[in-house]
Amino acid sequence: MELAADRSIPRFSMSFKTLFERYGIYIFLGILFIAASLVSPNFLNPQNLKDILNQAAALGMVAIGQTFVILIGGGGLDLSVASVMATVAVIIAHNTRGQDALFLPVAMVCLLFGLIVGLANGLLITKRKVQPFMATIGMMIIIQGLRFLYTGGAPKGGFPQIMRFLGTGSIGGVPTSILSLAILTVIAVIVLKKTILGRQIYAIGGNIETAFLSGYPIDRVIIVVYMISGFTAAIAGLYLAGYVGISDNWVGKGYELDSIAAVVMGGTSFAGGRGGVMGTIVGVLIIIMLYNLVLLLHLPIQAQYLVKGAIIILASSFYATFRRGS
Repeated sequence: MELAADRSIPRFSMSFKTLFERYGIYIFLGILFIAASLVSPNFLNPQNLKDILNQAAALGMVAIGQTFVILIGGGGLDLSVASVMATVAVIIAHNTRGQDALFLPVAMVCLLFGLIVGLANGLLITKRKVQPFMATIGMMIIIQGLRFLYTGGAPKGGFPQIMRFLGTGSIGGVPTSILSLAILTVIAVIVLKKTILGRQIYAIGGNIETAFLSGYPIDRVIIVVYMISGFTAAIAGLYLAGYVGISDNWVGKGYELDSIAAVVMGGTSFAGGRGGVMGTIVGVLIIIMLYNLVLLLHLPIQAQYLVKGAIIILASSFYATFRRGS
């Protein structure tokens, strides 16, 4: 009887670890929501909740692309996303001059720009063997320099009304940006779970040597995930610019680190091959809620940096501990 009892303990322990690793992020989101409601009476204000969702949309879009990059492993990350977002805002403002008729063609150019940046990052990493950190931070600086040359340091122009609708409008009471994020999330989940590309991403991230021996086109997949990251960053730039309503050289500043924090918080491993988009979206909501709480409690804005750093460290150590245990 004692032996049978002893054997049952590890089985329960393992199932608990698996359960908590899979759903711990959702539990934490629920606890944070309840705690924020108790600490700040204004947290549950409908307008505040709407602001949280609107702010989560752009970060969520960037973080989806960042998830693809980190899933591929090999130290993959994309530090150029914020520069892409800011450049998209500048391109739209300069070239539409507030005219709705010009929005669609200019927006297409912006999306193409994001794809080109992603392609350049992917080629640097695969063909020139530059580390992802160095390749994308170098690209970030190059884009910043080109943007300042283009604007002369002072962005001009204005956004068309359709952009304001994308950033702050709603359909049936649901913010347009959230509807767009939901659509993008569904597409990303389908790509990762139901397509050959998704299986290749997880296989390469899980064990690149095995993937190579299996004949997977490793370089091509890496290039594609960086193009996806550039593309989602460009989309996010359109929505964020519409939300803030101004053309600025620093739109999206800090989103490169925020998106990485969201991905890590959502359970995607830096080693690659483990994680997914749904966890990332929950990570985005947690980060935005924490930032919102900082403002509601009238804490110094610098507290956001403490929150961001703590999130990355705690989430990384948390998942590492559970994975070692399993």
